[in-house]
Amino acid sequence: MTKIDIISGFLGAGKTTFIKKMLDEVFQGEKIVLIENEFGEVGIDGGFLKNAGIEITEMNSGCICCSLVGDFGKNLHEVIDKFHPDRILIEPSGVGKLSDVMKSVIDIEKEEDVKLNGLVTVVNALKASKQMKAFGEFFNNQIEYATTVVLSRSQNATPEQLEFCVKQIQALNPKAAIITTAWENIKGEQILKVIEGQDSLEMKLLAEQHAKEEAAEHEHHHHHDHDEEEHEHHHHHDHDEEEHEYHHHHDHDEEEHEHHHHHDHDHEEHEHHHEHGENCTCGCHDHEHHHHHADEVFTSWGKETPHKYTREKIEDILKTFTESDDYGEILRAKGMVEDVNGSWIYFDMVPGEYELRDGEPDYTGRLCVIGVGIDEHRLEELFELV
Repeated sequence: MTKIDIISGFLGAGKTTFIKKMLDEVFQGEKIVLIENEFGEVGIDGGFLKNAGIEITEMNSGCICCSLVGDFGKNLHEVIDKFHPDRILIEPSGVGKLSDVMKSVIDIEKEEDVKLNGLVTVVNALKASKQMKAFGEFFNNQIEYATTVVLSRSQNATPEQLEFCVKQIQALNPKAAIITTAWENIKGEQILKVIEGQDSLEMKLLAEQHAKEEAAEHEHHHHHDHDEEEHEHHHHHDHDEEEHEYHHHHDHDEEEHEHHHHHDHDHEEHEHHHEHGENCTCGCHDHEHHHHHADEVFTSWGKETPHKYTREKIEDILKTFTESDDYGEILRAKGMVEDVNGSWIYFDMVPGEYELRDGEPDYTGRLCVIGVGIDEHRLEELFELV
């Protein structure tokens, strides 16, 4: 089993310094591959990245360092098959969305013996406020999907600055562990314990849902562009590579602004649930919902429980989700729970279909349901938790 940790953060946040600290203090003796990946650019438009592939160098600590561009999933498979590492550290581009990188790793989990492990975002304690305003959705996404936020430069912040920074991060993500102690005063071992103790099924499912919606939204814009803005489309392609890159970022910024509902939902959802959700955009799962979904917010319900279930009980619950809207419109349900006979049931449901399989014991039973208009109390009753 290869553990995959994602270390995200804006340019200059201190990702590389943090990774070096962890390599020096904790990962000695582990077979490590560090992947530097310009994922943000690849995710939007891989066209101008002509030199797609893997460049490999050895680092002093025995860590193998790769740069991946182009088909990230394909290249990640190659790295796993070639090196069989104990752990892969992925350092995405400074503007890469954490949810995008997570989705790519979740896809790999289905085909390789790997586990999406740490979801870390390094944040400069002195610049967080400015960067939240300046980079909006990109910056916020890196915080919203992290399970551990590691503050850099905290030794240079005043107590007031530090507390304000933590409050801002908690407003975006109340569930993340935030490491505020200066790096020279905390051992890598302590940091790793925090990171590996924050394994969140909910964050992973939300990232998957978010990436699906973005893909659907992108597809929608793509068709729209082809139909109505063909001349402008050709105009962009006439530019040289540098110009192309500039326009591509500029376009993406504009597209982000169109997603103004992301910002709206932050306030609305945090007031009510203190949970993360995204608006379900058109086309995400069913054409008949094409129109009304853009204005609705989906929420997630997550529970950890030692409660034991029968396969029949779990199957009945999933049937109910696919066949009725009694508990809200369920877009995704996933979990791993102990069977009454001692084995473990892993289940996964998307609209219209579900699957159950046997799996390894987890540290406790975990359930996560994402949807629109979820009745949380009824869900608790359904899963026998009240």
